[in-house]
Amino acid sequence: MTVPDGAFSAPAADTALVAYLLRSGDDALIAGHRLAELVADAPQLEEDVALANISLDLLGQARSLLTHAGRVEEQLTGVLRTEDDLAYLRDEHQFVNCRLVELPNTDFAHTVTRQLLFSAYAYELYRALGGSADEIVAGIAAKAVKELDYHREHAALWTVRLGDGTDESNARMVAAVDAAWPYTDELFASDDVTRAVAEAGTGVDPAALRPAWDAFIDGVLGEAALARPEAPPLTGLAGRGGRQGVHTEAFGYLIAEMQHLHRSHPGATW
Repeated sequence: MTVPDGAFSAPAADTALVAYLLRSGDDALIAGHRLAELVADAPQLEEDVALANISLDLLGQARSLLTHAGRVEEQLTGVLRTEDDLAYLRDEHQFVNCRLVELPNTDFAHTVTRQLLFSAYAYELYRALGGSADEIVAGIAAKAVKELDYHREHAALWTVRLGDGTDESNARMVAAVDAAWPYTDELFASDDVTRAVAEAGTGVDPAALRPAWDAFIDGVLGEAALARPEAPPLTGLAGRGGRQGVHTEAFGYLIAEMQHLHRSHPGATW
């Protein structure tokens, strides 16, 4: 999408809104799926329940966002794609989630780090979207921000517990933070889509979220005896990343597993 700044007509703004909703919906869908992979495999029984509940919160957010994206798109094209169509019938390159949420559960430190970095971003995003000019977006955000406040606090507690724990747990957290950090810049990148929704008042410029995210993350890392990495961002293929459909190697395996049942039994119902 290439539209000059300050020249977004109503249809162009709606087209941008669809793209914006797909990004946030894909973020929540993939983050939730990664946590669902750990159900019955968490280090503690209580943690098993906690991760399952966080996963369900994220999947609920994904359903609302993808459903809204499909309905706005239908008004533009006359063709409705349901939440299931968008989740299960798109190919890998058609997903526009940030790459951070697709990083694998290498060990529990990696899971905790991914959740900390993403949920702190998502909390700031939905807090801002509570003032969206789109009433449905504002409603989704009002519910999601309460859930994400818990998600980031849960991840922060584990980050401090492991980072300021034993030599072994600290070393694993250092490795996890170093591995995930290069993917964080992508969260705050602005482009035509974000500028269009910000101008229309339906979305926010992600760059505006960074100061609050930095302050929260720096506070948690400091309490956890972890240093803030200085690793440069990973740019992906030809400078493109997840928002442009370019993903990590691990993402293909995730999509194959997530879509297997739906594609094997099209139209099946419980």
